[in-house]
Amino acid sequence: MSTPPEILDGIDAAVGRTPLVRLSRLFPDSGVEILAKLESVNPGGSTKDRPALAMVREAIASGRLSEGGTVVESSSGNLGVALARVCGTRGIRFVCVVDSRTNHATVAAIRALGGEIALVTEPDSLTGDLLTARLARVTALLEDIPGAVNLYQYGNPANPGAHREGTMREIAEATDHRLDVLLAAVSTTGTIAGCSAYLRDHAMATRTIAVDAVGSVLFGGAGAARPLPGIGAGVVTETSRTVVPDEVHRIDPMDAVAGARLLARREGILAGASTGAIVRAIASLLPQLDAGARIAFIVHDGGTPYLDTVYDDDWVRRVIGADESTLAAAQDSLLASSLRG
Repeated sequence: MSTPPEILDGIDAAVGRTPLVRLSRLFPDSGVEILAKLESVNPGGSTKDRPALAMVREAIASGRLSEGGTVVESSSGNLGVALARVCGTRGIRFVCVVDSRTNHATVAAIRALGGEIALVTEPDSLTGDLLTARLARVTALLEDIPGAVNLYQYGNPANPGAHREGTMREIAEATDHRLDVLLAAVSTTGTIAGCSAYLRDHAMATRTIAVDAVGSVLFGGAGAARPLPGIGAGVVTETSRTVVPDEVHRIDPMDAVAGARLLARREGILAGASTGAIVRAIASLLPQLDAGARIAFIVHDGGTPYLDTVYDDDWVRRVIGADESTLAAAQDSLLASSLRG
């Protein structure tokens, strides 16, 4: 008989301990064990629940933040949802600086949880980058709001720390510390930095693969427009300087959409664009792996907020320039690249 479900003390206790699921239908003939870490089942629907909770707890413990205070943070969306929940349950005002790429459903969720939205619609005039413009808005708001605190997810050690002590520890313990490859999408790089730290501390010979967006400047990339939120960055984050992935795979938007849709249809996992990019990276990686290899990847968030973007044919045609036949060809190419020989 199964163990009765545990009664948890508050919503914070539901963060983490997410399922690690073996996928048998995504690439059924690969001969490789593929494991998905479902961070999408966290209370806020993404892996960002972990660092949000860790950063707020650290700020309160240090005395920088308390009930009645204000947090101002830049986010592409998921951290905003997580911080709106964590701050709201502690009587802390939260102002989230987002840009025009952020999904409407995500903005609505932040507001529903009590957060306030500061929307950036124009990119930075010098760099042409929306993230740079968001960070400038954060600076301006900190000057305008007395006592406001910026948790600065791009360089806060509690961000990777949450993944070192949570995400990667859970994966390692579930696999008896036997894992050949780990794939994670990157934006702040907190996930891959924390996971890499755990692997290093426990002498695990696991290859780390950072899945980035074409147009991201992380890890030596060339900056360009990035239509999909939540993957890549227009600035080199402080955390990214602390980690050196074994490989970096840069995925274009069409392949990220094709990967997300393939994962949904074959495994019933509705995920966001960053996870779709990982699926594309896995396809390219499979022919290089020995039969019986074990890989794990992070499902960074759920796909419901992307129903009117990644999963909407009109949006994909308008923003990415891919019609139904182009997407079908991208999926065919993805599957073909996964085959050996």
